[in-house]
Amino acid sequence: MTLFDDAYAKDPHPALAALRQAGPAHRVTSPAGIPFWLVTRWDEARRVLADPSLSKQQPVDQLPPPLRAALATQMLLRDPPDHTRLRRLVSAAFTPRRIQALAPWIERIADRLLDDMDTVSESDLIERFAVPLPFEVICELLGIPVADRGPFHAWSTVIITGGATMVDAMSQIVGYFRDLLARKSAQPADDLLSALVTAGRADSDARVTGGGRAGDGLLPAGGGLSDDELVGMALLMLVAGHETTANLIGNAVYLLCRWPDQRKRVLADPALLPAVIEEVLRMASPAATSTYRVTTQPITLGETTIPAGEQVLVSLLAVNRDPQRFPDPDTFDPDRGDGGHLAFGHGVHFCLGAPLARLEGRIAVGRLLTRYPGIRIAAPPDKLRRRTGLLMHGLEALPVHLRGAP
Repeated sequence: MTLFDDAYAKDPHPALAALRQAGPAHRVTSPAGIPFWLVTRWDEARRVLADPSLSKQQPVDQLPPPLRAALATQMLLRDPPDHTRLRRLVSAAFTPRRIQALAPWIERIADRLLDDMDTVSESDLIERFAVPLPFEVICELLGIPVADRGPFHAWSTVIITGGATMVDAMSQIVGYFRDLLARKSAQPADDLLSALVTAGRADSDARVTGGGRAGDGLLPAGGGLSDDELVGMALLMLVAGHETTANLIGNAVYLLCRWPDQRKRVLADPALLPAVIEEVLRMASPAATSTYRVTTQPITLGETTIPAGEQVLVSLLAVNRDPQRFPDPDTFDPDRGDGGHLAFGHGVHFCLGAPLARLEGRIAVGRLLTRYPGIRIAAPPDKLRRRTGLLMHGLEALPVHLRGAP
């Protein structure tokens, strides 16, 4: 069936609810005309996300050679043991303890962006705040020079939405990263890309001298990344590191404006912010679907058997509102207690950046509400522009009255 029509773009939940009620998995067609299977129930989704018989490795033969080499080695598109090795090399940089240490720095970025908005009474929150905050954070973590950042968001948006110029955008960004990583190798700095570049060299030196540790403690010892793996890792962290978090921030502000009683509670008790962010992740997952998996053998979900060799995605929007898992799922209720949502996935491919996304969401929403407790949406809900692609779920723009409606 065709799912991604104009009605779906305005509000995907009615169509997804109908699919979920009809069964746990359905063969649908992507906006690009590619057929795949969409999983719409929570129990089956959790199974699919953790089932090793579904492979993450995707064919990249149709891409130009430079892109093919970088994407074929990307962590998101690899199965264990390759995925295990690649994830291990960067996981130490994304532990909750290390991420929490970034809080004061992220707060300063949020405050500066809000300072820039102080001179206006109405603003597009996506353009002025939700996008630039996680973009600055991930660029700083990776070590992308400020002077080089201009085209990155445009490239990333094209890659995520799958536009006609996607291959060109990917070629541009891959070429840039090859050049930047060469510079990092020659002159390492205090950033994650430098640590990744030097990890293999430091580990090799440690084996020769009997001392030292790869990345000076930022990354674990045990071998570095190839040039193609470095480029693939940099591309993945840049795109995944800000697009979904921008959606999280925008979706959170939208829901809190639509549910003013919950906003009042957060204003009265900021300790509720972690629970609010978890409920936003459940009710308005910033990623509409998981990334692709391919069945290596038939798999039966309910009364549906998906043959081997088929592409499968999980509808995160559908499964996170499954009434069998979440009572009254269309109500914004931060008091649910047990999270259980699958917004960050499940299993070995659980999102490595989840602690960072949660922290950025809490800081962004908390600082924004403290500065503008009377914030209101400045357009009717049905007039808001939403992303219509397959993977992302967020607003293209969110016009707001910062100090309340006039």
